[in-house]
Amino acid sequence: MSKIKIGRMVLGTCSTNTYFLYREGASKAVVIDPADYGQHIYESLEKNGFSVEAILLTHGHFDHIWGCEALRSLSGAKIYANTDEKELLGNARKNISEQAGRACTLEADEYLKDGQEITPADITFRMIATPGHTPGGCSYYVEEAGMLLCGDTLFQESVGRTDFPGGSMGTLVRSIKDKLFVLPDETLCYPGHGDSTTIGNEKKYNPFLGE
Repeated sequence: MSKIKIGRMVLGTCSTNTYFLYREGASKAVVIDPADYGQHIYESLEKNGFSVEAILLTHGHFDHIWGCEALRSLSGAKIYANTDEKELLGNARKNISEQAGRACTLEADEYLKDGQEITPADITFRMIATPGHTPGGCSYYVEEAGMLLCGDTLFQESVGRTDFPGGSMGTLVRSIKDKLFVLPDETLCYPGHGDSTTIGNEKKYNPFLGE
């Protein structure tokens, strides 16, 4: 079976990481968190021979969803999110888009439950509920590739902020320790902002997650 590859675009006012995953040699891709400029994402991928098979959201804050509607409209791809994020996605105040100057609400096509697996573009993603940054924040684990798309839950030697509506530092820390730190140490973590890291590195050096 061909290798799973990952690409990144850094987009929007918050320098949000938008990722796309695909199998080497294949034309279908899965987009994670279309931060903004959905048309740009679509055209960039199309120019490189990719069609968008699915759109996965790690959470519903404005800087991760502003590009969703344009990308969905152009590609015809379904949007997936954690079922516990439905309220935040549908509330422009809670998802901070209203305060950011461009009110935005969104309804996903399919809502996933903790542990549920989907296989768009022949890549199996397991949704792991990791609340704390938002009530329905989640991560997507691609076991075959040893990759974790962790949104704003876990950063390189840091964690997501919890001062927005529905945030909780205690919940966030428990999510990381109980749900993510059980993954292999070599798991590559791709956060919503900043550089990639590994589970092993965060166990050793993340100052927010010490015993």
